[in-house]
Amino acid sequence: MTNIFKIIKKALRLADQQPDNTVKYLVAGLGNIGKEYEHTRHNIGFDILDSLAEKEGIEFDDRRYGSVAEYKFKGRNFVLLKPSTYVNLSGRAVNYWMKKEKIPAERLLVIVDDLALPFGTLRLRARGSDAGHNGLKSINQILGHNQYARLRFGIGDNFPRGRQVEYVLGKWSPEEQASLPERIDMAIDIIRGFGTIGLAQTMSRYNNR
Repeated sequence: MTNIFKIIKKALRLADQQPDNTVKYLVAGLGNIGKEYEHTRHNIGFDILDSLAEKEGIEFDDRRYGSVAEYKFKGRNFVLLKPSTYVNLSGRAVNYWMKKEKIPAERLLVIVDDLALPFGTLRLRARGSDAGHNGLKSINQILGHNQYARLRFGIGDNFPRGRQVEYVLGKWSPEEQASLPERIDMAIDIIRGFGTIGLAQTMSRYNNR
């Protein structure tokens, strides 16, 4: 009997060490649909998820409120979402897919562009205000709170007065384009870290790089 109890205890211990394959994370990369918006600064959320999908050989399907792909990494399941609602109504898509996949706010990560950060700077935060970003504003309004993680990708603010919209919806400069792949790769590492080592450790590891 003693041996049987030892075997059971060992099995339970091993089970505790295994990843929970039922755990899902929602990663929403914000952007606008349409050819005119492709690869613009405002669409960096789309581009990061597209790069991840290309590297992993997965495809997006057109679903309700957006294009969706499923990505598995180290026993974690990621639902990748590119909303089709346009940035200003991103909350509709995020809210729908959180409910459909039964994903709580603590396992939501939203990727957005940020004028306040220098180009290529990556800042992972556990919560916060919308900081003037209409996509985050929509999500905050529909969810009723701002208690979810967001990854801000710096796009800089190198534009003349009164030309902010044109800049945000514009293409990257040649210099920025050359550096973009490396920064996107780091953003992908942050997505993976969010689901595996957790928010706090991922922030500590990547926020100053």
